[in-house]
Amino acid sequence: MTSDTGASYAAAGVDIEAGDRAVELMKEWVKKTQRPEVLGGLGGFAGLFDASALKRYERPLLASATDGVGTKVDIARQLGVYDTIGHDLVAMVMDDIVVCGAEPLFMTDYICVGKVHPERVAAIVKGIAEGCVLAGCALVGGETAEHPGLLGPDDFDVAGAGTGVVEYDRLLGADRIRTGDSVIAMAASGLHSNGYSLVRHVLLERAGMRLEQRVEELGRTLGEELLEPTKIYSLDCMALTRTAEVHAYSHITGGGLAANLARVIPDHLHATVDRATWTPGAIFDLVGKAGQVEQLELEKTLNMGVGMMAVVPQESVDVALTALADRGVDAWVAGEILDRGDHPTGASLTGAHPA
Repeated sequence: MTSDTGASYAAAGVDIEAGDRAVELMKEWVKKTQRPEVLGGLGGFAGLFDASALKRYERPLLASATDGVGTKVDIARQLGVYDTIGHDLVAMVMDDIVVCGAEPLFMTDYICVGKVHPERVAAIVKGIAEGCVLAGCALVGGETAEHPGLLGPDDFDVAGAGTGVVEYDRLLGADRIRTGDSVIAMAASGLHSNGYSLVRHVLLERAGMRLEQRVEELGRTLGEELLEPTKIYSLDCMALTRTAEVHAYSHITGGGLAANLARVIPDHLHATVDRATWTPGAIFDLVGKAGQVEQLELEKTLNMGVGMMAVVPQESVDVALTALADRGVDAWVAGEILDRGDHPTGASLTGAHPA
């Protein structure tokens, strides 16, 4: 039996009018991210950025990165809170870019939904725009795609791509690191946006905890803790680079602290990080105990309370710590750079966290 009514895009589940309304709602937030180099408005086929601004560089290198937020989006969906997940997206993209010393310039986003709820999409973009302001970059465009049949009506995912620029002779990385350098840790705001598949499995499935449940150790509900936005370090790192000599940064994301720090350590050197220099937040202990997760498994999955690391020469430590403190960043000396010796290539954690 076939219907006499002709097929249509709307009948297939795609609401073009809802998409148009979402664009109208998000315009005011996108406008707040504009830099003087951005040309045109929202709604074009491509975002435009005036590259003549790069003429002040002698040898400009463009840095690019792309990322998503992972299964943290499901926490936002369950709680019905959509205006913070964008902070996580910007942090995942732009804090990768700033690691090499690059200034964040602009970003684009991709939002995929099962059904377009204009206010919900606008709330997501609001968070992305606010994150771009915190990172100092412009949001020059994006795409909202409706995928009925593939995603449920309330399901969504987000991804983004960003571009930055750095002068060739100011590029940061392994080539600058020397024996005796100090490793400065910058505190994370929480779990950030990695390891949520483990966290959700342990706390929600195995332990049977509820997102609305208040957890005394956390001082708030579990959902509020899990949805805490990722700290965006871009402007802090740029300010630090202008103030003190910095050899390298490491953004602590998936893979944990040691694995990410190892990515910027040259083969002939080794980084050691002393656990005794900080106490991870209560959420990390909660995940470990609730799931009987071994410490090494936690450390290779979660950031353990450190979101960014800077490698600086010893003589720059005091200036660096003062500069970060002035910007409200909790930071401390967590380790040092040694000759490799008998150590394997990369980085390792030593000692124990304070009881």
